[in-house]
Amino acid sequence: MRPTMDKNRIIIFDTTMRDGEQSPGASMNLHEKLRIAQALEEMGVDVIEAGFPIASNGDFEAVRDIAKVVKQSVVCGLARAARGDIERCAEAIKPAERGRIHTFISTSPLHMKYKLQMAPDDVYAAVTESVTRARSFTDDVEWSAEDGSRTEHDFLCRCVEAAIRAGAGTINIPDTVGYSVPDEFGALISMLFNRVPNIDQAVISVHCHNDLGLAVANSLAAVRAGARQIECTVNGLGERAGNAAMEEVVMALRTRNDLMPFTTGIRTEHITRTSRLVSAVTGFVVQPNKAIVGANAFAHESGIHQDGMLKHQGTYEIMTPESVGLTQSKLVLGKHSGRHAFKEKLKELGYEMGDNALEDAFRRFKEVADRKKEVFEEDIVALVDDELSRAHDRVRFVSLDVVCGSKHRPPSAELELEIDDETCSVKTTGTGPIDAIFVAVKTLFPHEARLQLFQVHAVTQGTDAQAEVTVRLEENGKTVNGQGADTDTLVASARAYVNALNKLLEKREKTAPSALSA
Repeated sequence: MRPTMDKNRIIIFDTTMRDGEQSPGASMNLHEKLRIAQALEEMGVDVIEAGFPIASNGDFEAVRDIAKVVKQSVVCGLARAARGDIERCAEAIKPAERGRIHTFISTSPLHMKYKLQMAPDDVYAAVTESVTRARSFTDDVEWSAEDGSRTEHDFLCRCVEAAIRAGAGTINIPDTVGYSVPDEFGALISMLFNRVPNIDQAVISVHCHNDLGLAVANSLAAVRAGARQIECTVNGLGERAGNAAMEEVVMALRTRNDLMPFTTGIRTEHITRTSRLVSAVTGFVVQPNKAIVGANAFAHESGIHQDGMLKHQGTYEIMTPESVGLTQSKLVLGKHSGRHAFKEKLKELGYEMGDNALEDAFRRFKEVADRKKEVFEEDIVALVDDELSRAHDRVRFVSLDVVCGSKHRPPSAELELEIDDETCSVKTTGTGPIDAIFVAVKTLFPHEARLQLFQVHAVTQGTDAQAEVTVRLEENGKTVNGQGADTDTLVASARAYVNALNKLLEKREKTAPSALSA
């Protein structure tokens, strides 16, 4: 990861579990973060930003536990330019075989005046002080100029030079609010290479947000100008309009290697699987027309397109579905399949499960197989992700019966839940079946959370397809997403609401610092 690396090798820095988690509702628990970290390492991600250790005990524990299990990737923690932040981050990454402290401070006139309320000279002094302190804990320090794209050039050059002189091996220039356009951002990186005398002693990184839909384009423009690290997230997850999408960055570099002769260490056949995992964990459904990982990314409905594809695949596909790990959905298992066949299929799909989790997943699979004529790989992925996300829940779904219809009587729901290992049930009514279910949950486990989003999509085709439901709850400014999957949409809805409720219970204990980096 040092500047002596191959000049055409692009370092992929994933911040799904830090910046991505700042998306409203995208909170992840420790178990979920460990699953994502393992997937990122298997994919070949160079640097995994595992969290913001000072933010909460949960974030600290996540970074520390990921540092213990990840062996190939660098494990990174974020810290503001404050002694407490840096020391807490150093403690969190201490178990890592390769750990990094990523410290930052705002450098734009707007941020310095209104956010930091600091004079430029004080910010400049803080750059040297924070990097020097971080270097006392690790040889791998990254420094970021928050709101770098709106920073005055002279001051940015001074700060970058100071950070490198203090020992930062990576310098990150963020487009924090997604304000830049590609020509402008590329020129900014070129300016730094031309004006900072010790620039050759560090890897230049970029972290672009997508407020104008230009995050990937800006990142690639920076690479062409000399940047050699791109900070990105799976599915472009991130606050506001999100971050540069890792899958788009990687596949753009691979597909247009004629114009951008650079390489990454990403095993692209893992892209689809990791995208689905992040979507299942966060409850953020990938839009169908999303580049690379959307359901329609390799679909062809137009007659002209279909005719061209039949004659030559390259007429309308610039990359193959297989290159991103997408395989044609096929009937793989049925209601007569046994545990061994199910376990082997899970291994083929990239899942390793303990005996108890495997038994629960197999039971769910048999229930699905009894209700569906055909069981596809997508069905198995949905139910297993649904099962794994509930491994540490306080509130668990047990059963549901709903009565509804057009007759003149209120829809009713009879719900059974397991709460802290105690089974309880209730029968309630509502304005509709979903309302009756959610009233039942609220009766069994009273809370003040408000429903902000209810969304349903089919996992596969057909009227017997599994429904995957996303529910978003908000309580005292804290927002969480929950997901549930089942062939019965009402059951999936109950599972999703309960999943969101469990995430809310975890998030009640988290308190974030007053200022976060983007």
